[in-house]
Amino acid sequence: MVDDNLLMNLAVKKAWQYQGLTYPNPAVGAVVSDDRGIIYSCEAHKKAGSPHAEVEAIKEAFIKLIDDKKIKKIQNSADIHKYLIKNHNSIFKNLTLHVTLEPCNHQGKTPPCSHLIKELGFKRVVIGVKDPNKEASGGLEYLRENGIQTELLEGSKECEDLLLPFTKWQKQNFVFFKIAMSLNGVIDGGIITGKRSRELVHRFRDRCDLLVIGGNTVRIDRPILDARFCDGVAPDILIYSRKEEFDRTIPLFNVKGRKVHISDSLNLLKNYKNVMIEGGEGMLKATKDIVDLYAIFRSPNFKTGKAPQININLECISATTNRDVLSWYRVF
Repeated sequence: MVDDNLLMNLAVKKAWQYQGLTYPNPAVGAVVSDDRGIIYSCEAHKKAGSPHAEVEAIKEAFIKLIDDKKIKKIQNSADIHKYLIKNHNSIFKNLTLHVTLEPCNHQGKTPPCSHLIKELGFKRVVIGVKDPNKEASGGLEYLRENGIQTELLEGSKECEDLLLPFTKWQKQNFVFFKIAMSLNGVIDGGIITGKRSRELVHRFRDRCDLLVIGGNTVRIDRPILDARFCDGVAPDILIYSRKEEFDRTIPLFNVKGRKVHISDSLNLLKNYKNVMIEGGEGMLKATKDIVDLYAIFRSPNFKTGKAPQININLECISATTNRDVLSWYRVF
């Protein structure tokens, strides 16, 4: 007997690995399995414009089932769709697709996933949550109308939590706070986390359109706050400060194509959709009423220094480990 909740949670966990990297698309995960519960693939959407989670999972399952060498080289989503439709040989007719978000039903940067699923003849599709974007929704109804057993996994809190950034920036904006700390809670005193975590932060910067930083941090650390580790685009900057005087040789002021704002107000955030905040105790206190999620990188090392003194009640909704642990928290 297939455990729908277990398989959906695997898809959710995979998608959280790419949370913060898919803007303006949602983070989505997908699993392909059979009636015995054997898993053939577990994949996620990785970046806007790249194949959706369903396509990534179906492609990987196809490779595992057929050992196809040609499709491994195909990266463009439309080309993957075409190849699968031409060469699937009905291998998906007894398989189930679990996906955290309703498959898209419109032509955007990639073809509609609902049409691909129908053409491949999946036996069953289990959906975590309906798509709140009316332009892309309708995949569930389309699949049902075309004879595929399609179910909505009612009340999936894990899928709803995963979708929170997307639902926020669809309506207004999404604000998350990135902070790094040692195992004993220290947040100051230089580099804390490992290289992979720092590279991931640069990938976050590449996808956000505004980065907020405190004035004292700018004066003391003299940062550049770009996305050079991933060859990405540096976001605009809001320096939150009562004083407007800054040394303009500080590297962040000299990044091409960037706007740098200086203000003692956070009202500017309303003009941006995907906002990242970096900083220490002062910024934590100044922004605690506007933050939707906290991305906390915790190093496995002990460190001498200062831990933040602040009361914020948080609930962990995801944790991913490499050398460090990245945990996403929401306020409750």
